Amino acid sequence: MEGSEGRESFCPPVAVAPPVIALDAEPERVDQPKRTVMSRPGNGTSGRGITLLANHLKVSVKCPDEIFYQYSVSITCDEKRDVNIKRIGRKIIDKIHETYSSEFAGKKFVYDGEKSLYTVGPLPRNKVEFTVVVEESSAKHASESPSDNGSNNHSSKRSKRSLHSKAFRVEINFAAKIPLKSISLALQGADAENVQDALRVLDIILRQQAANRGCLLVRQSFFHDDSRNFTDVGGGVMGCKGLHSSFRPTLDGLTLNMDVSTTMILSPGPVIDFLLANQNVKEPRYIDWARAKRMLKNLRVKAKHSNKEFKIIGLSERPCNQQLFSMKVKNGDGLDNGGETIEITVYEYFTKHRNIELSNSAYMPCLDVGKPKRPNYLPLELCYLVSLQRYTKVLSSVQRASLVEKSRQKPRERIKVITDAVRDYSYDDDPLLATCGVSIEKQLIQINGRVLEAPKLKAGNGEEVVPRNGRWNFNNKHLLTPARIERWAVVNFSARCDTSHLSRELISCGRTKGIHFERPHTLIEEDPQNRRAGPVIRVEKMFEEIIARLPGPPDFLLCVLPERKNSEIYGPWKKKSLTDLGIVTQCISPLKINDQYLTNVLLKINAKLGGTNSLLAMEHASHLPHIQETPTMILGMDVSHGSPGQSDIPSIAAVVGSLYWPLISKYRAVVRSQSPKLEIIESLYKPLPNGDDEGIMGELLLDFYRTCNGHKPAQIIVFRDGVSESQFSQVLNLELDQMIKAYKHLGEGDIPKFTLIVAQKNHHTKLFQASAPENVPPGTVVDTNIVHPRNNDFFMCAHAGMIGTTRPAHYHVLLDEIGFSPDVLQNLIHSLSYVYQRSTTATSIVAPVRYAHLAAQQFAQFVKFEDLSETSSGHGSVKSIGSTSVTELPRLHMNVSDSMFFC
Repeated sequence: MEGSEGRESFCPPVAVAPPVIALDAEPERVDQPKRTVMSRPGNGTSGRGITLLANHLKVSVKCPDEIFYQYSVSITCDEKRDVNIKRIGRKIIDKIHETYSSEFAGKKFVYDGEKSLYTVGPLPRNKVEFTVVVEESSAKHASESPSDNGSNNHSSKRSKRSLHSKAFRVEINFAAKIPLKSISLALQGADAENVQDALRVLDIILRQQAANRGCLLVRQSFFHDDSRNFTDVGGGVMGCKGLHSSFRPTLDGLTLNMDVSTTMILSPGPVIDFLLANQNVKEPRYIDWARAKRMLKNLRVKAKHSNKEFKIIGLSERPCNQQLFSMKVKNGDGLDNGGETIEITVYEYFTKHRNIELSNSAYMPCLDVGKPKRPNYLPLELCYLVSLQRYTKVLSSVQRASLVEKSRQKPRERIKVITDAVRDYSYDDDPLLATCGVSIEKQLIQINGRVLEAPKLKAGNGEEVVPRNGRWNFNNKHLLTPARIERWAVVNFSARCDTSHLSRELISCGRTKGIHFERPHTLIEEDPQNRRAGPVIRVEKMFEEIIARLPGPPDFLLCVLPERKNSEIYGPWKKKSLTDLGIVTQCISPLKINDQYLTNVLLKINAKLGGTNSLLAMEHASHLPHIQETPTMILGMDVSHGSPGQSDIPSIAAVVGSLYWPLISKYRAVVRSQSPKLEIIESLYKPLPNGDDEGIMGELLLDFYRTCNGHKPAQIIVFRDGVSESQFSQVLNLELDQMIKAYKHLGEGDIPKFTLIVAQKNHHTKLFQASAPENVPPGTVVDTNIVHPRNNDFFMCAHAGMIGTTRPAHYHVLLDEIGFSPDVLQNLIHSLSYVYQRSTTATSIVAPVRYAHLAAQQFAQFVKFEDLSETSSGHGSVKSIGSTSVTELPRLHMNVSDSMFFC
């Protein structure tokens, strides 16, 4: 479907295909107006009313005419220019605060800890320069002591240490005025300048309050050093509960959005205990010290014997009882600068000269807390990890499951945590906020919501399925269009699974759902000798066995993996089956085989093989408002990024498009790799030198035309996931422009009408029932009170929150050329949460977005390999984007290109 042949098939059947429009035939006008986010056209009215609480607190501003003055802060020193404030440490910041107070007679200010300072009203001068001198103590000679020998009576020892001063030059320059009135204008619906800057200053004030209390700050969340907030998730890692706060402009005025937040920290306490937990070993002799060195580097520890804090730079090369350093002695037993120099071990120094008993450090390395050329060794058992140190590595599946289990909060519990925090921490008790007349109410805001009626579904044999509380089942019901499975096989990478029993139960369950299942052609167990090989080799060996045993390509392969999640076999298996051989597969790792588990597996298998599990009743009857009469294409778009710290891992852009209009339940995915951490999709339109377009959008447009009896989409509804408000303009202009160019490239003149919606789950608004302890019912929608004062947005809880507190989806309608009424659009979005073929529950966000997210995640498994070309096909290649090399993803095999493989 690529190239010129595909473009011809998109056009109406004629004797000669019309020529493709040249790329430069219609030059873009320089003065083409930029699209802006649409205003709210009104509010919905459908559904039954419900009274809710939201985790927003009303904020009043009595002095709206005040002005914040922003000053840029530059700090330099002789050793390094443009010093990173965060690396200098709290001591420098305190010195700067002291200097501000004396220089400006105690004038109140807020400092963001990096490059900006804010005051209410101007400082006496627009530019100020001064020097901050910081004195640091250090060993007189690098070899003099293995440690910072501080103690409670070390006045004499201080004399043997030198003080070296480091001067930091501070320059403060006026940068901008930020009127608080911009918030008032935004609340009135005006597109006010500086509103985000003013809100940011208010947020910084709360952050500085938290910093002064010794909290760990992570973006707009802060975490107190309170063990009651810590929960152990294993591996020496803890979940730390804190609070998120952000000022938000809403229809009801300015509010403070407060929510419970969680970050990961290292377990504070003895370093040796942390290492044992981190490496899951019982005794120090089993510790992998190379791995320990990587883990400990740059962590902060406190020495038990001196109560001083240090940063770890590495480990000693030798054990504590062998690591030597030079020490000057007098008469062989006393410290004296004029004495002779002897070689002594760190262990002997602490046990004999410091009289500190070391019970288990002798045979372990020491911590090096000095500098690269001036080591300073401390025995491991004397060191404790300082609290509130972030853990930013990827959690294991076990840790993630533990975190989810232990951090759940029921609605009433979450409400109590928030209201207690507001009462106890007195957020509006701040001099700067008082100057502006800002006060914060102590109770959650009460709002009005509506509960939409769940759509009915159609199953097989004309039966109707009525969801209850966002859930339904196929008990005693057939799937709408069940697949026929004749030639298939089971492959088993897991030694603990009985594949014979599994296949019998799967066939039995499938037949009750209407799926025609023959017995598997063969059951293939992995050769035990292959289990020690790498994952790619294991997969290659298994496929060699499959080809040898089967008379031809199978309809389907059931693959049993040894681990439920993050199996190293999954990526190579999917790549081989989907891109090299074109075989539909389903991976499982069952812990318990029962009807519910098998039904969920069968839903995925049926959808992948072209069957349909269920449809919306109104979709089945072609009664979809705005859609049944006009060819309409629905897109879901998402970008998946590498884990934090993996800056060289390509991002994966996935777009799914609807097929078989007027249906809205069938989708196909197109996936591309792009520059790491890039959120805006760059390959929606990708013209080649030969005139072809190999972009995502063109491929999906051709699929729509092919499956919709030659119809071209006159309307396109786009659901975009994963972008923040600051990126709305890029989605609305850059991405939408690419989609339009792709459509024009196919030789079409009339551009479809677009409705562009951003779907967010990564936000902090929660909804609660005002008069019941349970989560809000599925179908709850809010488009008043806490929504944006101007933009067209709303919150929706389409799913049933069975555990913890429900997080609503936040939908932002950026553009609506189709002209949906609020009720029609909200009901369409609600209905799209019931068409996800993988489950029998309403999803928390529309199915197209869920599919795009899943497709991006699955293809991200392919780029986990260090070298894609190590597989037999060698499909992986590298493209260069700017200065960054990006691994190109292999394309799906033609046999499965139309499959809903991501199911």
